[in-house]
Amino acid sequence: MNLKEYAIIVAGGKGTRIKSALPKQFIELNGKPIILHTVEAFLKYDTAISIVLVLPEEDFKTWETICEKFVFNHPVVLQKGGETRFQSVKNGLDKIEGDGWVAIHDGVRPLVSADLIGASFRLAAVHGSAVAAVRLKESIRVTDQDSTKAVDRSKFRIIQTPQTFDLQLIKRAYRLKEDPSLTDDASVVEKSGRMISLFEGSYENIKITTAEDLIVAEALIRRKERSEFPRP
Repeated sequence: MNLKEYAIIVAGGKGTRIKSALPKQFIELNGKPIILHTVEAFLKYDTAISIVLVLPEEDFKTWETICEKFVFNHPVVLQKGGETRFQSVKNGLDKIEGDGWVAIHDGVRPLVSADLIGASFRLAAVHGSAVAAVRLKESIRVTDQDSTKAVDRSKFRIIQTPQTFDLQLIKRAYRLKEDPSLTDDASVVEKSGRMISLFEGSYENIKITTAEDLIVAEALIRRKERSEFPRP
C-alpha cells in the first residue's frame, strides 16, 4: 500500500541577519518570493503532495496576497507557528492525521530539487528517516580557550533539510519536552531513542540567512531557469 506523502514547510524567519524589514521568506528572488519558490519545489516533485505551511499568524495575510499576485491556486494548509522551530514543527504535525511520510523543510531553502525530495521519501520508506547532509569542503578546527586543534573533516557533515520521516515515528518523537539541544528534527528523533539515517544532500540547497546568501541564490535560480527554458 502506498502511504500518503506530506511536507511541512517552516517559515518563521524575521530577516534580522539580512537586515531586512521584510521577513526573509517573503523577499523576492528573481521576481518571486522565497517561500513561493520553496512551495513550488515540492509541487514540482509531486502535485499530489499535501503541504502544511507554518507561518506566524500575522503573516497569513501576506501569504494570501502572494497567492493572489502570482496566481497560485494550489491548496496549502496554513498553520500558526510557535515561539521556536520545535514548537512550529509540532504545530505542523498536529495538522496531519493518519499514516504516511512527512518531509520537514526550511521555508528559506528555495533551491531544493525534486530529485532530492524524492530521494528523501524513498530512503525514509526503507530506514524510517532520511536527513539530507553534505560533506565539509574546508578544513575545520576545534577551539578551547586559547588553543586550537585540527580535526578530521571527513567525520563531520553539514545537516540540511528536507528531513523526512515515518509520520508516526516523528509524531512520537515530538512528544518529548523541548530543550535547547534539539536544534532540528533529526536531533528530536535521536533523543527519542531512534537512530537517524543521512543521505547525500546538495551544495546548491542553501539556506538563505545572510545578504550574501541572497546573491548566491539569485544566481543559482537564474542558472536553473536558463537550463530549464533555454533560449531558442
